[in-house]
Amino acid sequence: MVYYLIALIAFLIDQATKYVIATRLELGEQIPVIGNFFLITSHRNRGAAFGILEGQQWFFILVTIVVVAGIVWYLNKVKATRKLLPTALGLVLGGAVGNFLDRMLNGEVVDFLQFNFGSYTFPIFNVADSCIVIGVALIILDSLRDMKGGEEITEVKETK
Repeated sequence: MVYYLIALIAFLIDQATKYVIATRLELGEQIPVIGNFFLITSHRNRGAAFGILEGQQWFFILVTIVVVAGIVWYLNKVKATRKLLPTALGLVLGGAVGNFLDRMLNGEVVDFLQFNFGSYTFPIFNVADSCIVIGVALIILDSLRDMKGGEEITEVKETK
């Protein structure tokens, strides 16, 4: 399925960028990309988004296994007649597996994308996080379109 290819591409881009950051930059080192607005910053995160639940690695591992299993089950079990939801799930799957691998191998996730808005610094994140956020946003968009009747699909067909 093409949705697994989307997940694979997201995973590979995530892992490649994390490898470059982890092997070429010292922890805390910064490279300005757009002045002080956007910087590449070598950072490690032992928590979830925004560093919450730091040190709860087994919790994240368990949740990720459940989420990945659910996505794989859904993508294998049903065939939607529209493409937005499975594409979104492919992005979430690729991102979840990317951060999962980091947690399993290193006990932490490599983050490096930093944005500053004046004196506010948005929490540093990575490609996997971006894929998950974009995927969830697309899932919400798909749900809103479905509620408004944006496409002529209200059923999911079983694959044989």
